[in-house]
Amino acid sequence: HVQLVESGGGLVHPGESLTLSCATAGFLFSSTSMSWYRSTPGKELEWVSSISSDGGTNTYVDSVQGRFTISRDNSKNILYLQMDSLKTEDSAAYHCTIGRVEPRGQGTQVTVSS
Repeated sequence: HVQLVESGGGLVHPGESLTLSCATAGFLFSSTSMSWYRSTPGKELEWVSSISSDGGTNTYVDSVQGRFTISRDNSKNILYLQMDSLKTEDSAAYHCTIGRVEPRGQGTQVTVSS
């Protein structure tokens, strides 16, 4: 069955960086586009970024463009999200998902606070 396990979240100060990982199994990762979403209690689920199956095409929500970088290692079946210059408004649970399907699960919590 499909497995998506996010990790790498934590508590950081504004301006710092984090790299999230999503370990995957149960599907042909190298042939599948992937995305990151983020969720905050009381707010709508927000799409953050997507990457094509070969990593050649990446898209981002405007609020993270230039600060976040999505990438993937198709040899390891892992999806990444490098987050630089973090802001307090980036605080959320981050979820990886296949394609643009809305995610399930807990995700990994990122808290940006001074």
